[in-house]
Amino acid sequence: MPARFYIDAPLTPPAHPAHPLRLPSGPARHVQVLRMQPGDALTLFDGSGGEWAAEVARIGRSEVEVQLGAHDPVDRELGQHITLAVGMPANERMDALVEKATELGVACIQPLVCERSVLRLAGERAAKKVAHWQGVAVAACEQSGRTRAPVIAPIRSLAEWLASLNDVGDVADGSTATAHERRWVMSLRDTGTAPPQASDANLVCLSGPEGGLSEAEERAAFAKGFAPISLGPRVLRADTAPVALLAYLALGRNFKA
Repeated sequence: MPARFYIDAPLTPPAHPAHPLRLPSGPARHVQVLRMQPGDALTLFDGSGGEWAAEVARIGRSEVEVQLGAHDPVDRELGQHITLAVGMPANERMDALVEKATELGVACIQPLVCERSVLRLAGERAAKKVAHWQGVAVAACEQSGRTRAPVIAPIRSLAEWLASLNDVGDVADGSTATAHERRWVMSLRDTGTAPPQASDANLVCLSGPEGGLSEAEERAAFAKGFAPISLGPRVLRADTAPVALLAYLALGRNFKA
């Protein structure tokens, strides 16, 4: 399989075949690290859907030019818009969570600071972390074959994020929240409610940090129309539970009869 690279700019065929495309510095560096040579095949995508066949045309000291080929409108997305709102796990666990959630098809990740959060970021440090996680998501798209990178939203407090959501029954984008959007909160208190089977409704899933959400936080989520779900009697880590849920949903959609 040819190496895949994300290009953060719209890809269009050159006006003339003699005019190759110069790769941005990031992908160009990866081509050089991989020791690719003129004539080698690669695949490019810009996040708008589908991907482009390409071929290395020239490798310079610090630049790489490629010849853009045919566009393939391949669609490897999940078919359901899933937003994962997660109390950020500490250390490097958030990196792994972003990577795995991207591979499994999440459309948006909303990092949250909750009552029991260990990781608390704000200001410039928070912005740098979000940019870093966006890069992790892009790399996971390159590896997994996705053609649309998930959005990593700015870090917010749980209370602030919940307040920004429409109340259940409010009209949003021309439709009621209950008709076209489901909201789930992963609860450590309700261990008997399994996630429903996949549907075409947009899904917003809220998952807590280490130690889970507090009882008051769960009540605040219930007030915004979140239904409690459980992944069983065992307590999964803050970075394991969201991935387990996404795997459940992705497999249900990919292998639905």
